[in-house]
Amino acid sequence: MSNVANWFEIPVKDLARAKAFYGDVLQTTFKDEEMGGYQMAIFAYEGQAVSGMLIAGEHYEPSQTGAVVYLNGGEDLSQPLQRAVEHGGSVLVPKTPIHDGDCGYFAQFLDSEGNRVGLYSPA
Repeated sequence: MSNVANWFEIPVKDLARAKAFYGDVLQTTFKDEEMGGYQMAIFAYEGQAVSGMLIAGEHYEPSQTGAVVYLNGGEDLSQPLQRAVEHGGSVLVPKTPIHDGDCGYFAQFLDSEGNRVGLYSPA
């Protein structure tokens, strides 16, 4: 395995609302799926890239106190962080340098569903 993480699932209550939020924040698209009573929206990806999905169903409860998923914030996470706020999210941790920026930057926001989510970018 070349990646420690290989898949993530972000719990949601309202799949359409969450898709609109993440589609706008990350400027991405989704592939809709349904399986075993679960509604899913898989983040667009290419090749064998690590990806994940938004998921609604039993045992999936949004939370701001559980594990934190860090999503790709592009070249500068300030842009998707600002879009998160514009689309109803809120900043929990502002853009913060890692080792004075030598290792990039991170931030955390509260999404449309009540999840704490992170962003990472090199600048």
